[in-house]
Amino acid sequence: MTLTFDQVAYSSLLAEVAPKVIETEEEYDRALAVAERLTFCKNRTPEEKALHKLIVMLIEAYEKEFYLMDESAPHEILQHIMEVSNTRQTDLVNIIGSSGVVSEIVNGKRSISKSQAKSLGDYFKVTPSLFI
Repeated sequence: MTLTFDQVAYSSLLAEVAPKVIETEEEYDRALAVAERLTFCKNRTPEEKALHKLIVMLIEAYEKEFYLMDESAPHEILQHIMEVSNTRQTDLVNIIGSSGVVSEIVNGKRSISKSQAKSLGDYFKVTPSLFI
């Protein structure tokens, strides 16, 4: 079953959040809070998914302009996402492999395969490319 996009519901979300180009740290923090709420929202609606994508694009544009960030290793990104979502290594055993494999991946001793990256992306509702 494909959910249809409800323009009225999306307009209501837009009015509530009022997204715009981020120009200050305060606006950046506010956008991060909205993105985090939407990222960890279970069963997002198509309208929430569209708003999440828009907010993330605004955040990325701000970060590209104002934050010079070093590239993070895939396992470091995984560690960060696990930390902010209160996910334990044992939670990932059924997602990407045995407890030994999970431990090696989280600690950077084993690289993340494409299929594991896809599974992690699905689990955390993020793009799998973060883990490759």
